[in-house]
Amino acid sequence: MFKYPNSLSPASFVDGLFSKASTIPSAGERTAAINEFSGATDTTNLAARERALRQIAENTSLKQRETNNAFVLMQYFGYLRRNPNDPQDIDFSGYNFWLSKLNDFNGNFINAEMVKAFLDSIEYRQRFAP
Repeated sequence: MFKYPNSLSPASFVDGLFSKASTIPSAGERTAAINEFSGATDTTNLAARERALRQIAENTSLKQRETNNAFVLMQYFGYLRRNPNDPQDIDFSGYNFWLSKLNDFNGNFINAEMVKAFLDSIEYRQRFAP
């Protein structure tokens, strides 16, 4: 019935969450999340499940990846006033380009020259044309 039933072992629960987040934890991160269950054989302890989930959600690499995704998406919403797959881009190719570039610059949007490029785009400038 549930994706992560209470009958799961803490290790299976934690591994499943890290897998869903597409994140490879360090040994210490994985152990810390599993240890939230204090040696239990299942995951019926809701408070422990919440703590483990929070640890995974606050994983540094996951947060950076999701921050970059959100930042690029906000460039489209804010500057271009459209979704990244709206016409003229119907396949997310522009979004994927900017996300890749931002990731290459480790999230530094200034060095990636993202804002500058969106402000200089014809699409943005045409919004203010007479």
